[in-house]
Amino acid sequence: MIVTQITELSKSRSKIYIDQEFAFVLYKGELRLYHVAEGKELSENVYEEIMHTILPKRAKLRAMNLLQKRSYTEKQLADKLKEGWYPQSIIEEAVDYVKSFHYVDDLQYAQDYINCYEGRKSLKKMEQELKQKGIGKEVLVEAFRNWEDNGGEQDEISMIQTLLEKKNYRDDCDMKEKHRIYAYLLRKGFSSEQVQSAMRLCEF
Repeated sequence: MIVTQITELSKSRSKIYIDQEFAFVLYKGELRLYHVAEGKELSENVYEEIMHTILPKRAKLRAMNLLQKRSYTEKQLADKLKEGWYPQSIIEEAVDYVKSFHYVDDLQYAQDYINCYEGRKSLKKMEQELKQKGIGKEVLVEAFRNWEDNGGEQDEISMIQTLLEKKNYRDDCDMKEKHRIYAYLLRKGFSSEQVQSAMRLCEF
């Protein structure tokens, strides 16, 4: 294995390329410690130590530090580690590590999210946002089922009516304004049938 390129990422870190391909990021002190330099061979023993000791430990600590500040889904946590230029195998190891302690739990994250936003966001909107955060379909189904089993429910027609009142919707609004409010409610995740029903109720 030949170190073919070293690119400075910051004052303290550099990207290391082996045989023309990006391999990992090391601190400047580690470059000196392991005698990593462009054009020089990297021994198998050093490579194994970096990939199986140095980087896994660093990625796990990074994941733990991130989770101390806020909750993450598996995808969100993996994306944050990618920003640190960790190899994919190291990212997967770090995520599996914190999962083993339930520090990251997609089902719990989804349930907490639903409980937090019930009555404020449509079910469809919550589903869309959770999918964007990397929550899988099966986990979503289980999370919403658990929410319902624990008495979760919401009257989305009433939610729409409240939003219509805030938008000062009236039966005598011109057609352009009605279309604007209608589109706004659809973006909130409410169905066209729900919006139309709520609008009709506001006309009485």
